[in-house]
Amino acid sequence: MGRLDGKIALITGGSEGMGFDTAKAFISEGAFVFITGRRKAELDKAIESLGDSAAAIQADAGKLQDLDRMYAEIKEQKSRLDVVFANAGIYEQMPYDKVTEDFYDQCADINAKGVFFTIQKAIPLMDHNGSIILNGSFIGSSGFPGMSVYGATKAAVRSFARTFTAELKGAGPRINVISPGPIDTAGNSSTLGSIKEIREYVTNMVPRGRIGRGSDIAKTAVFLASDDASFVAGVELFVDGGVEAV
Repeated sequence: MGRLDGKIALITGGSEGMGFDTAKAFISEGAFVFITGRRKAELDKAIESLGDSAAAIQADAGKLQDLDRMYAEIKEQKSRLDVVFANAGIYEQMPYDKVTEDFYDQCADINAKGVFFTIQKAIPLMDHNGSIILNGSFIGSSGFPGMSVYGATKAAVRSFARTFTAELKGAGPRINVISPGPIDTAGNSSTLGSIKEIREYVTNMVPRGRIGRGSDIAKTAVFLASDDASFVAGVELFVDGGVEAV
C-alpha cells in the first residue's frame, strides 16, 4: 500500500529534472499524476516513460490562460486535486548591471507570478486534506552574485507558503516549500558544470559532501504530499545537504 494511494497530483514542469523524478515517486506511491511543460516533445517522452498512471498537459506556468485551461482539463478528467507540486521555474544568472526589463519580467512571470496563480487556481479543486508543495531554493535565503532577480523570486515563493497558510486558516490545503541546494539534473548541468574543478567547488559547498539528486527532492515531496505531513504547514524545508544551516 502506497502513501499516496488514490491521490490525484499535479506537477508543473514535470517532464524532466526534479519534476519528472517526483512524478515517478508519486506514481510508485499510488498516485495518478498530471505533468505539465512547455514543450510537447519532452512531455510525450516523459509520458511514455511514466505509463498509464500519468497524463500530460502542455502549458506555460507563467501564462494565466494556460493555467485556466490546465485546471479545466484536470477538473473534467478527475474532478479534484489532492496534491500540487508547483515545480515549474527557470534558473537564470545575470549580474545586476546587465539585468534588462525583459529578463526581469521573464524570471518573475514564471518563478513568482506563475507560482502564485498556480496556488490560487488550484485551491477550488482541493479540500483541507490537500497538499500544495512549492519549489523554492536555498538561494532565496542567501546572497549570491548574479542571482538578485532569481533569489528574489524564490524569496517570494517562501513568502507565499507563509501568507497563504495564514489566509486559509485550515479551510484549504496545507502549503509548504521545498528549497533544494545544488541538485544534479539535466537542467542544472550548465550550472554545476562538467569541468572537474567546478564540480569539486560545488561539492565542497555541501556539508554532506555530495551534490544532491532529483530523488532527494522526490522523497521529500512524497512526505509533504502524504498524510504523514498532515500537521506540517507554512514551512520551508531545505533539501541542500546542510548548505543553509552551516
